[in-house]
Amino acid sequence: MKYLLQRIAFYSVTAWAAITINFLIPRLMPGDPVQALMSRFQGQLDTNAIDSLKALFGLDKHQSLWQQYTDYWSHLLDGDLGLSFTNFPTPVSEIISQSLPWTLALVGITTLISFLLGTGIGVFTGWRRGSWMDSLLPVTTFISAIPYFWLGLIAIALFAVKWPLFPESGGFDDSLVPAFDWPFISSALYHGALPGLTIVLSAMAGWILGMRNMMVTVSSEDYVMVAQAKGLSERRVMFSYAARNAVLPNISGFALSLGFIVGGTLLVEMVFSYPGIGYKLFQAVGGKDYPLMQGIFLIITLSVLAANLLADIVYMLLDPRTRREA
Repeated sequence: MKYLLQRIAFYSVTAWAAITINFLIPRLMPGDPVQALMSRFQGQLDTNAIDSLKALFGLDKHQSLWQQYTDYWSHLLDGDLGLSFTNFPTPVSEIISQSLPWTLALVGITTLISFLLGTGIGVFTGWRRGSWMDSLLPVTTFISAIPYFWLGLIAIALFAVKWPLFPESGGFDDSLVPAFDWPFISSALYHGALPGLTIVLSAMAGWILGMRNMMVTVSSEDYVMVAQAKGLSERRVMFSYAARNAVLPNISGFALSLGFIVGGTLLVEMVFSYPGIGYKLFQAVGGKDYPLMQGIFLIITLSVLAANLLADIVYMLLDPRTRREA
């Protein structure tokens, strides 16, 4: 319990620091976002509304920085992330809530599948080193070296252009209205198949290599040899003694992957024009939409911290040394 409380305190302070930096960044950046918004609408907004817009965006210079900071926290606790510049006057929280499910469904499921498949194959490859399974290593090394977006472009060229088996972009058929019915769900699955396969193939290779190398290291440890000398079954020694300890670094990596799921695989979403939060972040950066960038960065930061806390809890359950050191 002491270890858990220490980690919760650490992540709470880190979250406060991240939120504070998130508040300061747009106020320290050069340029006036309200003037940029006025220029964007090219006379459609009354210049007399400048002061109101500054107050609306929390940039009122008549207020002290401390007052703006307390107002920012107050709005944040109410779930108010401000208004988007590029989609004015749509709230940032509404844009994020619309794009987040797409990213969670695509990147979340594919990350979990790639972790389970990669770790499982890595266990057998490392335990039975020297067998025919080692011939997979050059292939996985080559695939893991290919960037996501390049693999996506190859997949589009082959399976959407040369052999049109899958659509090359989008999250669903444009003729459909988003709804929880089979035509829409089947269309979303069809459009998500190619980017999903790209992520699984690229990410799985890294899990295989990491787990295989750890299994080779752990297999020569004394406690594994003692377990084999006791006559325990190969399956029990492999999973309960070797794989249980070898999987710890992979769990750390998986926790970080969980955190970045919210950020989406930005390049994949850009290549496939997938309507996830990574694609929204790309549009926000291109349109200098500071509130939207702030909101997405905040969600990503908090997700990474929550995933790290989850990893620490799993570590504590799997490795008794962690509890004793605390």
